[in-house]
Order: sequence, then structure tokens, then C-alpha cells
Amino acid sequence: MIRAVSIAALLSLLVLVLYLPSAHPPKRFLAQIRSEHQAMEAVWGEAPALRILDRALGLQGAAREATPVPPIASASAASGVDGAVAREMASVNQRLFGNSYFRAIDALVLLAAFRASAMVEWLPWLMVGALAALVDGGIVRLIKAKEFRHHDPELFALFAGLAITAACAAVVALVIPVTMPPLLIPVVPVGVAALAALALANFHRRA
Repeated sequence: MIRAVSIAALLSLLVLVLYLPSAHPPKRFLAQIRSEHQAMEAVWGEAPALRILDRALGLQGAAREATPVPPIASASAASGVDGAVAREMASVNQRLFGNSYFRAIDALVLLAAFRASAMVEWLPWLMVGALAALVDGGIVRLIKAKEFRHHDPELFALFAGLAITAACAAVVALVIPVTMPPLLIPVVPVGVAALAALALANFHRRA
């Protein structure tokens, strides 16, 4: 069951991420970033909001360097065969990766980087909450084992599947061009950690 849920969730996530750039132009994602940046300024203040934006641009730059897609550049000034090959490669590169779909993918990556960098601002509190939930789940599991209580495999599969689904939903929330309230961002990781803790509490352990 867990494997089926994982495969279905990942395939749905892949289809959605590939579909969004074809359904929305690049300016839609950029307008969403501007709107959420203003909301971040209202919640965090100007300096933290600018820090979030700067971190997002750094993440996008790192993602762009890691991608195998070559940068769109003008042909070199070389003459002869080398110059002709360079101009032809630049023309092919422009036709393949200079269209609206790939520009929308670039804007989508920037939106995801912006929301992920906003989540980093919550990281100290998120780590405490997630760690507390996981420790609690581990302690419950240990107590059940010492008391020879039943570890329910159905509940383990249910909560593990819900945790996987929630994690994929969190990734979708990073890229979907719908306004996300700034205070909603830290709720999703804590929810995933709580579901993982419930799954851990029902995972079999020998006494």
C-alpha cells in the first residue's frame, strides 16, 4: 500500500509540475512572487523579506547551474566553419529553450525557491516541532514494545501513506500559482512530521 501511494503521489506531482508551465505564462508566476513578497514584508518586515527574496534568487541560480539545459547565448564572432556551427547551435538553442514554456518553468522554479526560502525563516521553530513529534512517536513505539502491546500495521500503512501524500502536497504548494498566506507555510512541514510520528508509533518493534 505504501509503495502504491508513493508511486501514485510522485506521478501526480510530476504531471502537475509539467502541466503548470503550459497552463500559466511566466508573468503569472512572477506576479505571484511580487504579491507574496508584499505579504512577507507585512509579516516579517522589509529586511527579512528582502533576505528571503535574495535567498530565493540564489537558489534559482544554483538550480540553473545544475540543470543540463545549456544557457541561451548569442553566437560567437568566429568565422568559417566554427562560426557557422556556433550560429546554428545558438539558433537551435533559442528555438528549443527560448519559448514561453521553458520561461514559465524558470519562473516556476523561482516561485518554488521563494516559498522554500520563506520556509527556511521558520526552520528553527520547525525543527523543534518536528523533532518533538518524532521523539514522541518513538517513545510511544518503545512503550508499546515493552508492554507487549499490539503494533497495528494497518495504522502504520495509513499514517505513512498520509505522510507521503502530505509531503507531495507540500511540494505542490511550492509551485502552484495560488496565494499562500505566510503563516500557512510552517503548518505543512509540522503536519508531515506529526503524521510520520504516528506512523512511527505503530511501526513494529520487538521487545
